[in-house]
Amino acid sequence: MKPLVSILVPAFNAQEFLADTVKSALAQTWERKEIIIVDDGSRDQTLGIARSFECDSVKVVTQSNQGAAATRNHAFALAQGDYIQWLDADDLLGRDKIRLQMERALQFADPRWLISSEWAYFMHRPHKAQFTPSLLWNDLSAVEWMTRKMEHNLFMQTGTWLLSRALTEAAGPWNTKLLSDDDGEYFARVLMACKGVKFVAGSRVYYRISPASRLSYIGHNPRKMEAQLQSMELNIGYLRSLGDSPRVRRACVTYLKNWQINFYPERPDLVQRAHELAKALGGTLPAPSLSWKYAWIQKLFGWPTAKRSRERYNRLKARTRRTLDGFWHRIEGGSADAMSSLP
Repeated sequence: MKPLVSILVPAFNAQEFLADTVKSALAQTWERKEIIIVDDGSRDQTLGIARSFECDSVKVVTQSNQGAAATRNHAFALAQGDYIQWLDADDLLGRDKIRLQMERALQFADPRWLISSEWAYFMHRPHKAQFTPSLLWNDLSAVEWMTRKMEHNLFMQTGTWLLSRALTEAAGPWNTKLLSDDDGEYFARVLMACKGVKFVAGSRVYYRISPASRLSYIGHNPRKMEAQLQSMELNIGYLRSLGDSPRVRRACVTYLKNWQINFYPERPDLVQRAHELAKALGGTLPAPSLSWKYAWIQKLFGWPTAKRSRERYNRLKARTRRTLDGFWHRIEGGSADAMSSLP
């Protein structure tokens, strides 16, 4: 009998996109699967939409609002699968995503190999997603994967991974104390526990950019700033436990440089922690720099004003792009579900 794959969907106020997400899970060409949707105390119609899919292979439960990490832990506690597929409530799986990954996974006797896939952004029209390879789209050791991530400011979207139950249990639960980058910290522990990463070309995840995607946005939230730095400190410790070469330490310093702007200048205490860590790694952290569009604002009005101007501009640009993409989605017949346009 083929292994059972558990597709785990945490959902909070996801009424707009949940149906398409569940349809993409049901459409998987790997037949032996279960889908578990955990509603995290949604205040919209998420629970009702989820329950409309209930059947032998789709289980729906609800809980009081506890956050994404706790919701994922609840979903895994209910899972019966030999392999685990995490799937956010607004993202989509290509039809052959799990089948192609399972065929690769079953080539190995050891279930601790971590299987990854291609992924791309979209807004309303998944057929417009552009799958652009990165340096992480390869078979890699865990230390090489994490080093490349930090060196080049890369990441893999949550849904790309397929994990065995053994590997999931070895990594431990999602950290419910982290309000930011909980996925980065979780998969760093998965990488620490794995034999290595096997990349499967043609296996695809469609990562929707929507207002819900901003749940991980740090902004000026002091608790999220603290959680982000804590996650980074943990990630650096995890990587150095796998290999503490000069290249690894340089990659860690680069990682701190790329993310320092999230705390600068509002939280000098966090900036100081980052500087001390960089110094311990043999590097230094210069003050963050802004592009020419905002550098003049910084000179005239200071860092806080320049940073807020950049944030407002980026929000406006994203909102405009979503509006335009939604317009073309409707012109192209947006009443059809998103799965109809996937390969």
